[in-house]
Amino acid sequence: AEKYLNFFKAVVGLRSFPVAIIYLILIPSSLLWKKYTSPLGLHKVLVAYNFLCSALSLYSFAVIVKAYYQGGLLYVFAMEHDADVKHAFTIYLFTKHLELLDTVFMILRHRQRQITFLHVYHHASILLLSDYACHVTPWPAIGVMLGMNSFVHVFLYLYYGQAALNPTQRPQWKKTMTQLQMVQFVVGIVHSSFGYAQHGFCVYSIFYGLSMLGLFGNFYYQAFIRVRREKKSE
Repeated sequence: AEKYLNFFKAVVGLRSFPVAIIYLILIPSSLLWKKYTSPLGLHKVLVAYNFLCSALSLYSFAVIVKAYYQGGLLYVFAMEHDADVKHAFTIYLFTKHLELLDTVFMILRHRQRQITFLHVYHHASILLLSDYACHVTPWPAIGVMLGMNSFVHVFLYLYYGQAALNPTQRPQWKKTMTQLQMVQFVVGIVHSSFGYAQHGFCVYSIFYGLSMLGLFGNFYYQAFIRVRREKKSE
């Protein structure tokens, strides 16, 4: 019990914790912005921003892969400090701060309907967890989930960048991206479960993976399966 209590104490003490609180306060206050302002286009800004996020994700993924290549197969369960992993986590943490602008841009463009519980939960929680990983546990074991997330975000922000570049011709791989996101959480849950049973991983990593898989699974059902069934019934 003390182990898990210390975890929550550490999270509250993170530098990103106030940032997460401000972020959460920003969401309801965005309604005032929509009420008193006109939506902004931000076309060029969005193109540059999304491709930058993709490039940063690629870099952090490459550094994590390098650490695993040097450490060997069982390094994915190593709970020890690693300089390369620490560097990758630092870039990853910076990227998670930067990605909060996803929500800011939605607010500025009056796209509040896109700010779902999944969107807010994902951005706020991964910010805190990446900060914790960077400053408390810069271990190769943590890098499995963060590395996979970086890999997914390489393509996710390429998708967003292409959509911003050609608004009238959106890429056709949104469904594939959602499937890839769910696969990363399945792999993460398996890795965390084995790590919990054999190496003393924190059980919260399993619960977090399950929560994300459930939310993305629901999104996938609503966006692709349910819509297809409704079209067929029509």
